[in-house]
Amino acid sequence: MSGKYDLVIVGGGISGASLLYTTAKFTDIDSIALIEKESEVAAINSHHTNNSQTLHFGDIETNYTLEKAEEVKEGAELLAGYLENYDPDREMHDKRSKMVLGVGEDEVAELEERYHDEGFGDLFPKLRPIDREEIGEIEPKVVEGRDPSTEMLALQTPDGYVVDYGQTTKSFVEEAEEEANVDVFTGTEVTDITPTLDGYTIETDAGRFDCDATVVAAGSHSLQMAKELGYGQDKVLLPIAGSFFLADDLLNGKVYTLQMKKLPFAAVHGDADVHDDSITRFGPTAKLVPALERGRISTVKDFLDVFGLNAAAFLSYANILSDRVLLPYVLQNLVYDLPNVGRKQFLPHVQKVVPSVELEDIERAKGYGGVRPQIVDTKNKSLDMGEAKIVGDDVIFNITPSPGASTCLKNAMRDTHTLLDFLEGDYEFDEEAFREETIDNFPRGDDSAGKKVAAPGADD
Repeated sequence: MSGKYDLVIVGGGISGASLLYTTAKFTDIDSIALIEKESEVAAINSHHTNNSQTLHFGDIETNYTLEKAEEVKEGAELLAGYLENYDPDREMHDKRSKMVLGVGEDEVAELEERYHDEGFGDLFPKLRPIDREEIGEIEPKVVEGRDPSTEMLALQTPDGYVVDYGQTTKSFVEEAEEEANVDVFTGTEVTDITPTLDGYTIETDAGRFDCDATVVAAGSHSLQMAKELGYGQDKVLLPIAGSFFLADDLLNGKVYTLQMKKLPFAAVHGDADVHDDSITRFGPTAKLVPALERGRISTVKDFLDVFGLNAAAFLSYANILSDRVLLPYVLQNLVYDLPNVGRKQFLPHVQKVVPSVELEDIERAKGYGGVRPQIVDTKNKSLDMGEAKIVGDDVIFNITPSPGASTCLKNAMRDTHTLLDFLEGDYEFDEEAFREETIDNFPRGDDSAGKKVAAPGADD
């Protein structure tokens, strides 16, 4: 197997697949290849059991600033529009109510300020504050058994998209493969990437590929490949493994709790599984692991390659983990994996969402959860919140921490413009057609309609 291409994309998760779709369908690039090491695309973090199945808009994520929410919102609407356009039978997604829940005087005040004073009510017209009675109409179990004297408030919206990112990835690839200029190679592992005078040579275990430009969208492995080419030397990874607990049929939609401001990890939340709404998932937990893929011992070596075993990396880890908020959080999350003890320790988080839950109602989910790489800046010895991207000479490395899946099409749109610059203006991107196929299909509704209560599971 070998070939010469204008563009080669390394990685068949949702990041690489969304770029393949965007460049194949909406540019006139002559030849494009996608290379994936697994036997099928979306086999690792994009698989629906390995992520929170959430389409993040920034409306109920309380660790987002208004500026970050504005950035994320467009990306989420692009993907939501794609799903509305290409998935009318809801095989890749479902749409349900979602809310962020404030319990107690302090949390209620925080949500009121966020909605009225910080501008989130204006940015998200469908988002609205609801009281205990309305919360109970939409999510009865959230109110049932809770002390009636406890203050409650939720910010609720009908735009609770739950997404099977694995099926969405496959959809992107299927759409791209309709074009004659696209080749997809699975079961093909990259062993080396070498710069050439005309671009890059990509060696794999199945042959050699030459290309004018390349994008590495291989999750945690992207930084590993970047470092091998001399990029990203001031970055290391803090790999976080997420896990979930399961219960039977407790929630109709997604219920978030308030996020701790200093943490990049998702707040504990409960939601109905995308394919089986009789299963309620609670999580994710967030455990430090010295590996780039969940359950694969072979990727421990890959982590050490990225870590570098140098003073800057050790000092950065020490500075981050000594934080008075982060350190207790990390230690607490280690406990959740312990048999019996972990379930008991996690139960209060579940009961904050559904007070009537008892220990025997929840169980650790087997086979759920993936690894999310958090980026560490060794110059500033700090966590780098947000998506991570390194742009080099005719090469882009996407490491894409959260909310990478939610903003995959926006990221693909940006990368497409960059790629056309790499290719020196030989090709064009029809962004108008791209938007017609994606964001133009997002159902906005008018402001007044958005302020009405949506029944559980109802569309707006």
